[in-house]
Amino acid sequence: MSEKPSPEDVALWQRRLASQANNRAWSLSEQQSRTSEEDEEMLQAAHAAMYFWNIVGNANNKAHAAQLLAHVYASLKLPNPAAHYLAKSQPILMAEAAEPWERALAHAVAANVASAAGQAAKHAEHYRFAVEQVAALPDAEERAILEATVRVLPVPVG
Repeated sequence: MSEKPSPEDVALWQRRLASQANNRAWSLSEQQSRTSEEDEEMLQAAHAAMYFWNIVGNANNKAHAAQLLAHVYASLKLPNPAAHYLAKSQPILMAEAAEPWERALAHAVAANVASAAGQAAKHAEHYRFAVEQVAALPDAEERAILEATVRVLPVPVG
């Protein structure tokens, strides 16, 4: 008979699953176009990441998972759930204590959510902040990662 895994082993696997689901959802979200099956996979992966981070994550992990869901729902043009998850992420990721890349990404996701909701002024404001803050990031790797997200955002009109 097999031995029951320890709580530490279970938590390790939950962290791995959260990370894998998170990475898959972000990867799909950065594609210029997706099939309907990929849209479904992106949404399922984002929810899986949120599920596992809610079990084993800290407040920052949970905020990032909510932010991912906001971005995914906005990318699917579903503004109500996008706004719901954005509101869960912003207190941590828009705070002064957040890392510069976190604030830049928070503005990018807020731009996407505003676009999905038809809020042109908010969309333009957050988009501009995102582009400026991403360009100002000193770390080239962080900049490249966030540029992949900015590339798929709707560009404000006017």
